[in-house]
Amino acid sequence: MSTTDDAQPAPRGRDDTDELLALVYDDLKRRAAGMLGAGGRHATLQPTALVHEAYARLAQRSAHWADRAHFLSTAARAMRQILIDHARARRAGKRGGNHVRVTLQGLSDGADRELDLVELDDALRELSDVSERFAKVVELRFLGGLTLDETAEVLGVTARTVSNDWRAARAWLRDRIAR
Repeated sequence: MSTTDDAQPAPRGRDDTDELLALVYDDLKRRAAGMLGAGGRHATLQPTALVHEAYARLAQRSAHWADRAHFLSTAARAMRQILIDHARARRAGKRGGNHVRVTLQGLSDGADRELDLVELDDALRELSDVSERFAKVVELRFLGGLTLDETAEVLGVTARTVSNDWRAARAWLRDRIAR
């Protein structure tokens, strides 16, 4: 998508959600594939199915999208919740087995580390108690795949603030995961 498309205001209303989805569909599929992992760690969900399920959830809401970044962050949050719900259901069905793993690329300075998706969600909830903005930065950057500038736009802060928050949140998560 060109930068001119990024600068256009997002459509408003339910019919416009369809229009906005058409504009960002490929981007959402790329982000969904990233959430699911390149190695197919999530055997029962495919990127297309995840995007479609997220769209179904978004279409039920009568939301007004401030801009493209706002829509993408809301869609990323919906996809995260779908994955968490799915992982919790699978865990319950398997009595603790068959965990959905995610690679924490970008969260550590060393080797990538895998973590159960439900554990990551629990860690993000704890981080939210420390700093709600830190948790939102992780959600938008790591799970949503937004850039520093897009994240700053969604949160209404500067890119420098997002960069500082991202660094602090990663440090907190590294410590939390090491426990």
